Amino acid sequence: MRKSPNLIPTFLLIFGIISTSSAQKQKPPNPVGPDPSEDNIVRVETTLVTIPVGVRDRKGRFILSLSLKDFRLYEDGVEQEIAYFESPGETINAPPNSPEKPFTIALLIDASDSTEFKLEQIQRTAIAFVNLLRRGDRVIIVAFDKRVQVLAEATNDRNVLGDAIRRTRSGGGTSLYAALDTVLNERLSRLGGRKAVVLLTDGVDTASKGSTAESTIRAAEESDASIFPIQFSTYADFADNPSRETFGVGNFGGVAHVTRSGEPASEAYKRATLYLRRLAQKTGGHFQYADTAKNLALSFERIAAQLRQQYTLGYYPSNKATGGKQRQIRVDVSLPKVDVRTRKGYVYKSLNH
Repeated sequence: MRKSPNLIPTFLLIFGIISTSSAQKQKPPNPVGPDPSEDNIVRVETTLVTIPVGVRDRKGRFILSLSLKDFRLYEDGVEQEIAYFESPGETINAPPNSPEKPFTIALLIDASDSTEFKLEQIQRTAIAFVNLLRRGDRVIIVAFDKRVQVLAEATNDRNVLGDAIRRTRSGGGTSLYAALDTVLNERLSRLGGRKAVVLLTDGVDTASKGSTAESTIRAAEESDASIFPIQFSTYADFADNPSRETFGVGNFGGVAHVTRSGEPASEAYKRATLYLRRLAQKTGGHFQYADTAKNLALSFERIAAQLRQQYTLGYYPSNKATGGKQRQIRVDVSLPKVDVRTRKGYVYKSLNH
């Protein structure tokens, strides 16, 4: 479905490596200690918490020359010792025999009937995005309409990924919440290394069963992945489609469009925008709106750049209390007038909780 210009803010440029920080904890692979290469897990299961951080100057340019001494990290206002540091060019304090693992990106494509007029554009730009990633980065391809289809498991084979994207076909209904649940809880939770979800959709769910907006927000808070929603405009195609339901409004007549559930389309799109923004804010990602194929391509390009140019900080929380409560994170940088973007918090869960 597509939004009219007055419903959703114009395309947002990204000026910081999106709040890209996923706090994480992991089961140690050997007696040496936790494996910090699995660095974005928000559902904390051991003691190491890792958070990706992006830093830009006042002109929006990435700052890639910082070192460990330039960062200070706080949890709930209490400064933490940084035990692990990874910049775009080096890693400090990594345990022995812990080779860096590739980034894993889950690419979720809305293939519902609301995107049928844009599907070829979506496929072209999605393939271009995959080709912008590092050669070692793995991608999972998931398409969803009323069904959720995993078209490619995590792989860095560009031919396999391109073929999977081209196999997407438009269908009825939109199981957005179910698709996100599948990716977070059944795919990414089983994988190590840094992770991200790139979610291309209009944001209007019409067909999920057993998954809701709030349940997926909670899953995202406990996940190890930053989420990058791209809200692709489909409102005009929705309004122009003669198969859509309408009803008269106002004393002077007129027509308003409704979704399959009977909700006014304008309200559905406003709610969808709020939901996608919350996903990004909760996970350290960044919301973008694309109203043209060109802007969609630019959104993908920015995300690919951000994934390549971030720092990772790891620490062992001084607060060992459990309970699954949200903890607040703040990262300061020694340089003045810079834009520091990182996850605002995470949910702490011990191994026995």
